[in-house]
Amino acid sequence: MNRVKVFFFVLSLLLCGCGKVKQFMTDGSLSYHFDAPASVWEETFPLGNGRIGLIPDGGVEEELYVLNEISMWSGSRQNTDNPAAAGSLPEIRRLLFEGRNGEAQKLMYSTFVCGGAGSGHGNGATVPYGSYQLLGNMQLTYACGEEGEEISGYRRELSLDNAVATVSFKKGKTTFRREAFTSFAADMGVIRLSADREKTLNLSIALNRPERYAVSPDGFDLQMSGRLFGGDSLKAPEGIAYGARVRTLLPRDGQQIILDDTLLQIRNASEIILLVGMATDYFGKEVNGQLDSLFLAAEGKKYEQLKSEHEAAYRMLFDRVRVDFGRVKEKEALPVNQRLEAFRQDGNDPSLMTLYYQFGRYLLISSTRPGGLPPNLQGLWCNTIRTPWNGDYHLNINAQMNLWPAESGNLSELHLPLIEWTKQQVESGRRTAKVFYNAQGWVTHILGNVWEFTAPGEHPSWGATNTSAAWMCAHLYSHYLYTRDKAYLAEVYPVMKEAALFFTDMLVEDPRSRYLVTAPTTSPENAYLMPDGNSASICAGSTMDNQILRELFRNVIEAAGILGVDADFAKTVSSMRERLMPTTVGADGRIMEWLEPFRESEPHHRHVSHLYGLHPASEITPDRTPELAAAARKTLEARGDESTGWSMAWKVNFWARLHDGEHAHKLLADLLTPCMQTGFNYAKGGGTYPNLFCAHPPFQIDGNFGGAAGIAEMLVQSQNGYIEFLPALPAAWSTGFFSGLCVEGGGEVSARWKNGRWQAAGVKARVSGDFRVKLPADRFEMRITVNGEPVSFPVTDGILEVHLQPDDVLEIHFPLSS
Repeated sequence: MNRVKVFFFVLSLLLCGCGKVKQFMTDGSLSYHFDAPASVWEETFPLGNGRIGLIPDGGVEEELYVLNEISMWSGSRQNTDNPAAAGSLPEIRRLLFEGRNGEAQKLMYSTFVCGGAGSGHGNGATVPYGSYQLLGNMQLTYACGEEGEEISGYRRELSLDNAVATVSFKKGKTTFRREAFTSFAADMGVIRLSADREKTLNLSIALNRPERYAVSPDGFDLQMSGRLFGGDSLKAPEGIAYGARVRTLLPRDGQQIILDDTLLQIRNASEIILLVGMATDYFGKEVNGQLDSLFLAAEGKKYEQLKSEHEAAYRMLFDRVRVDFGRVKEKEALPVNQRLEAFRQDGNDPSLMTLYYQFGRYLLISSTRPGGLPPNLQGLWCNTIRTPWNGDYHLNINAQMNLWPAESGNLSELHLPLIEWTKQQVESGRRTAKVFYNAQGWVTHILGNVWEFTAPGEHPSWGATNTSAAWMCAHLYSHYLYTRDKAYLAEVYPVMKEAALFFTDMLVEDPRSRYLVTAPTTSPENAYLMPDGNSASICAGSTMDNQILRELFRNVIEAAGILGVDADFAKTVSSMRERLMPTTVGADGRIMEWLEPFRESEPHHRHVSHLYGLHPASEITPDRTPELAAAARKTLEARGDESTGWSMAWKVNFWARLHDGEHAHKLLADLLTPCMQTGFNYAKGGGTYPNLFCAHPPFQIDGNFGGAAGIAEMLVQSQNGYIEFLPALPAAWSTGFFSGLCVEGGGEVSARWKNGRWQAAGVKARVSGDFRVKLPADRFEMRITVNGEPVSFPVTDGILEVHLQPDDVLEIHFPLSS
């Protein structure tokens, strides 16, 4: 038996038999449903293939499909230079070092901001910064059955197993069914409308959007096209070109009619197939040429072939991971809005957590793909031309959180669009470094878009954070840690080095402490109280900055060593790393957020940036730094649990890193609190919308991704140099299994447990290397096999270490009685 066959044979045993896995996949637990059409956008289903999206509301007589394409951005590249910035830098630093932070901040507001309008204070649709926008609306108007006939049996469902949304209902004597998906194979939207009685389908199709569009027929195709606002009425009045095309296929019968050149009508059909193509010229390809190619490739294919090819392509990604925390079948039968409310009442629905984790993976698979753009603040789904916060890439946690589940969730290739996007910022970031700081290397701040905006934001209280490039470089290195691809590391190392190079120039000695500090900077979006009682945001150094820089310098040093390059530069950053103020516990027992003992203006602020060293970095751990871990716990307790959706998701990860599964689970339950508030709320009110979108509020997808990543952290961790199974297992998941999660070092792992205790765990090596596994302290009897053969390895300080070749499978079995 070869190694691959051994792995799947053993894996089937590990998960109590393949039959159980198949039952889990087909019993409906990886889908959710409503018993009524969507009354608000937050009840619709998100469909996407990484480039395009469809969002159907499931209306009976009027059905709206919102159309999305991930490069649908207004705006354009712009000059953000501010000649006054570098000249004011010495004075800003002097004032900070003299404790005159208020004066330093006032000077920052007048001199150290981007040139131009910046992000338009979140209204980028009217300035060059731009905004992510819907491509358009497709309105389907049905004339089904006789007027006044009763509607019954309505069900609207999204299946995560095959990424297909369905609607079914009965009107009078006729049962109607609709299926929709965004094909991962054909790269277009596909919709099938059918009825169980002949020639009962009648509908009209219209395309529109709020502005800047025209609709015209092309034969019996309906096409919408236009150009977005370019941002500058003189230099770039026209921006991205876009187009959408709808084609109807009538496999059996029916008639197509174009009315008024803007409306497509279909009469007396038994089955209707709609193909929806979307494109922009963001990547330099002409729109109509792209649409022609898409429709030519789909030409002649029957619906069944389109669907099967879509499912096969999608499931190559989705089926890599299986998770089961147990089931309460009567809860799974509830419409999802009722299910969320029932969970809020009694907290007993373990498969809802399974669904939520896999929904996070589904959203990531659906909102990005290699060669495209990374998911933005709303993934790729929006229903307006003024998406909240421009639907951009906020770089003080939100864009990063979007990719937290990629590596552990066995979707490593979906990390690449963010990595490529980061590389594309370097040229602009070099200019920003020179103009604003007179420094080498590259830098970016909180704001990111598709136009390489790297300057400070228009408001220093949030726009002055300057460690975003360093944080992005953590993602570059993380992808290497999971893949061990040295060719890839050589490709991204220059980006990491230049980010570090910037700080070799930008860091300056604080004469009061002799530490090197980032000045000026902030602790993202939070403020502190000065001695005079006034609040300020600008400071000389912050704990988060120091934690990020220690991580960046360490990663650059390690990468240089692996590649055998830049030994002198590695020594330079190593020396500077030692001169950063260490993470410090204040007199109140909490981690200090700033390098001085300031009090927070907002003690329950949504950002907990000074715990970056706990997560996503690994500077603070219960095993290596117990004092800091205790201080981190106290920090979280003081900050509180209730917050915005994404903040609660981050806290799930924090508590998982502290090995507190009960508190992590409590935060997950808080994150799943039903929410219908759609306006802006920065303090409280976060949770989950009926369609499982995360509520900031408003909708912000990072909470979905952060929550999914937190669940993975509860099941397995590998950031400390060894694999730790079930580090934060809550009592609510007392029995279960997982398979297909990934760990640093190039391994794929699985585990099974019962009554809160390990039964078995497995590690499949993807690359050759040493794998270290932390064993439970209370389990002394075990059976270890490699490729099914019993073996013996030494255990040192509770750590089992074994060398594996690619496709080797290590298994650890514990007797039930041990």
